[in-house]
Amino acid sequence: MTENLIIFNARVVTPIGFSARCGKEMGELCIIDNATIEVTDGIISYVGPSRGEMRDGYYQRYWHYNARGKCLLPGFVDSHTHFVFGGERAEEFSWRLKGESYMSIMERGGGIVSTVKATRECSFIQLRSKAEGFLKQMSSMGVTTVEGKSGYGLDKETELLQLKVMRSLNNDEHKRVDIVSTFLGAHAVPEEYKGRTDEYLDFIIGDVLPCVAKDELAEFCDVFCEQGVFSVEQSRRLLQAAKEYGLGLKLHADEIVPLGGAELAAELSAVSADHLLHASDAGIRAMRDAGTVATLLPLTAFALKEPYARGREMIDSGCAVALATDLNPGSCFSGSIPLTFALACIYMRLTIEEAITALTLNGAAALNRADSIGSIEVGKKGDFVVLNSDNYHFLPYYVGMNCVNTTIKEGVIYPVL
Repeated sequence: MTENLIIFNARVVTPIGFSARCGKEMGELCIIDNATIEVTDGIISYVGPSRGEMRDGYYQRYWHYNARGKCLLPGFVDSHTHFVFGGERAEEFSWRLKGESYMSIMERGGGIVSTVKATRECSFIQLRSKAEGFLKQMSSMGVTTVEGKSGYGLDKETELLQLKVMRSLNNDEHKRVDIVSTFLGAHAVPEEYKGRTDEYLDFIIGDVLPCVAKDELAEFCDVFCEQGVFSVEQSRRLLQAAKEYGLGLKLHADEIVPLGGAELAAELSAVSADHLLHASDAGIRAMRDAGTVATLLPLTAFALKEPYARGREMIDSGCAVALATDLNPGSCFSGSIPLTFALACIYMRLTIEEAITALTLNGAAALNRADSIGSIEVGKKGDFVVLNSDNYHFLPYYVGMNCVNTTIKEGVIYPVL
């Protein structure tokens, strides 16, 4: 659904460009006071100084929205989530509070395998209804595009089901959030393949991946490249096969130990490498040189009480850094954009301007969407966030609290109640 819309009396705050911003560029924002933005059929057709839109009857084919001097930013892009799943794992959170590690919980039958069991027992309607609830919450925090991963089926039927749920939600005429789907069949090794990781990869590559590609159920393929899950060589084999099917490449890389996932992402020209809590200096340089977006997930480090990824060092090294929530039922049961902003600025030492770029234009680049979203420029989608303030510094300052007044999706206005 799209609309014709005139937004006037806005304070535009946006990065500029049709590709990822790297290094110092991330701190450069375009700010236009008393601005007008025109959206025609959902696409931005004018951005600039006021043209007198406050006059009655001006541009009668357009809805009019008075921003009252508030900040208008590009819609936020949450470029790494797992929002389609069954069940919950609240008990595991309590185990972690008592000192158990993420890997030890996996070893006792918890973790991803626990969610796999619950997801396999869900119907299409059950999964879709729950996922739709998450999308509404995302929209209220200013998210207009989200990436969603499969990975809680680990069998052919349920992996495809998760992706079909995302496709159904993305085809909804009244959707508030665009969905970019990622196939993550290599999220873990299911119980039925325990001790036979290579055989499971054969199954994913030979049986599931062709169906994903044939039915165009995903744009990307991801893999949990981690000690005790999928090795660098196993990850390379899967991603090379996915590339042959025309899928873009992503990696869960160097989250728990420094395995070399960042280097592999650069080697394969992956669109993004995500997590990166333990990425090496060499891996950071390799991502910079390859143009791979470093997608950092501070909420997960916070929830797991792990060291934060070296966001400041990555930017200073010339990398393009994106931020995302990693909403999932285990390691990070949160899609909080406000807390993501605060943690990135306080603990990862991003400036507020860099964090805005990371959650807009660079998030778009991490999804191959920088040409159509992520900044307020003519030719891009009319996706915006209106804050409750004329001061964008409120984003991390109002710690963990939502300062979004209105989300606008392709010219359609959704006030936050």
